[in-house]
Amino acid sequence: MGRNGSPLGLENSVTAGIISAKNRRLTVAKRVYEEIFQTDAAINPGNSGGPLINLHGQVIGLNAFIIQSSQCLGFSIGIDTLKQQLSTLYF
Repeated sequence: MGRNGSPLGLENSVTAGIISAKNRRLTVAKRVYEEIFQTDAAINPGNSGGPLINLHGQVIGLNAFIIQSSQCLGFSIGIDTLKQQLSTLYF
């Protein structure tokens, strides 16, 4: 087992992907998600919730979920939406 509990010892890894669509609107389990990025970056149970980072090292989203029946397309919540939601919770 890896230092941080990862069975494969891959706790500090990075993946690459392409954003293939912006501003998607999806309904998953009766919840509506707006301004979602669609990406082919690997999003799995171990890394969902991690940041989506652009080529300049800026966080542009939060990896949220995949839809397995659609060839595992990944979806990330955009940073502007996250900032908006966080401001209502903490400020």
